[in-house]
Amino acid sequence: MKTVVVVGGGITGLSTMYYLQKTVKARNLSVRLILIEGNEELGGKIRTVLNGPFKIEAGADSIVARKQNIKPFIKELNLEDQVVYNATGKSFIHTDGMLKGIPEDALFGIPMSLESLAKSDLVSAQGKVDALKDFYTKNETFTKNDSIGLFLESFLGKELVQKQISPVLSGVYSGKLNELTIAKTLPEMLDYKNEYGSIIRGLSENMQKYQSKGNKKFLSFKNGLSTLVDRIEESLDLVEISKGVSVDKIGVGDEGYIISLANGETLETDFIVLSTPHTVAQKLLGDRELDEDFDGLINSSMISVYLGFDIPDSMLPKDGTGFIAGDNSDLICNACTWTSRKWKHTSENSQLLVRLFYKSSSPDYERLRSLTNQELIQVALRDIKNSLSISGNPVTSEVTKWHENMPNYHIKHPQIVQSLEEKISENYPNVLLAGCSYNGVGIPDCIADGEKKAQEICLKL
Repeated sequence: MKTVVVVGGGITGLSTMYYLQKTVKARNLSVRLILIEGNEELGGKIRTVLNGPFKIEAGADSIVARKQNIKPFIKELNLEDQVVYNATGKSFIHTDGMLKGIPEDALFGIPMSLESLAKSDLVSAQGKVDALKDFYTKNETFTKNDSIGLFLESFLGKELVQKQISPVLSGVYSGKLNELTIAKTLPEMLDYKNEYGSIIRGLSENMQKYQSKGNKKFLSFKNGLSTLVDRIEESLDLVEISKGVSVDKIGVGDEGYIISLANGETLETDFIVLSTPHTVAQKLLGDRELDEDFDGLINSSMISVYLGFDIPDSMLPKDGTGFIAGDNSDLICNACTWTSRKWKHTSENSQLLVRLFYKSSSPDYERLRSLTNQELIQVALRDIKNSLSISGNPVTSEVTKWHENMPNYHIKHPQIVQSLEEKISENYPNVLLAGCSYNGVGIPDCIADGEKKAQEICLKL
């Protein structure tokens, strides 16, 4: 009997096991499946906290609805009746001491039409004129391994990128645009430029793809994202799941691999999927030949602060769902989601619930990192007062710290991952790296990576 061990019970590890079990059942294979998670709960960066009248997502807060693999996956799990979509509304950028709306027909701040560009309050008349070169300047040099920042600036102009696009896109991908690749952010923008001769024209021609039903771009579940984790766990009836047990070391055995656990036990296995942060995978393998590549992968950090108030969320600006702090903002936070407005299911009585983000890209991060949770809450309260003119004591709060645990897809990331996978394939056959450290940060991307890793293993069973 073959044995497959997945180390790491986040969404990628869970998806890997889900698809492995699916094939094992379909082919009636004799395979032992083991999932090991160091924490007491599965889910990784997905964790829903129920706090009084509030549902708080301490990690990821939603799933991108347009990703093609997510709807079939949800249907397969019989969760369609649990799905909720985000309320639509304006997003803002806080700049020059005020909130300025991001044009609605924009993707990560990139105009999807000439009208969207013309209506922007964030860019000067000259900045709009500069962006028009997108329609008459050809791409002759950029490939998907180049910088997304330099690519966008070359055709849309520096002002539009810096004032409208960069605050949004940098926030989503936790890094500076000039250090992020097209391939790992928005590869379709290069396709549109090459096919239509213009990024804006390409987006306009494909607008329906990005504006799904009622412009509902994100989805969650009535009882929070942990619903997805719980349902997958419930379905893994053939899988041996070990929680609260960490892996100390991975060694090479006579016919496979030996996994040493922190509780003193050992496991012999034929296949291993390392669905952990790359720093954990590096430590478990303990191979100096891999260290240079592992060390080349970069993580960012983030602190998330939720504040729930006993006041109605109608106190917020009309039709808004949140803001991003621009370069000229005097706020300490990088962004703020008006959670109770964007996600109605998170607040039973429509009381105000907001989430503020403090990222390592901010010069204030190192100071913030040393603060206690109560001190961080005070920082967040000042930001809320300065941005929304709302003051008062919260009835609930939740602080989450993700230090050096947010993958940053810099320019050399694709080459490093390829080199790493090639070396592991040669030196550690049947050991696979999986998860957001390598192949995509969004939940649909992680699910797709889990399915891919399961398929690779099933070809050898």
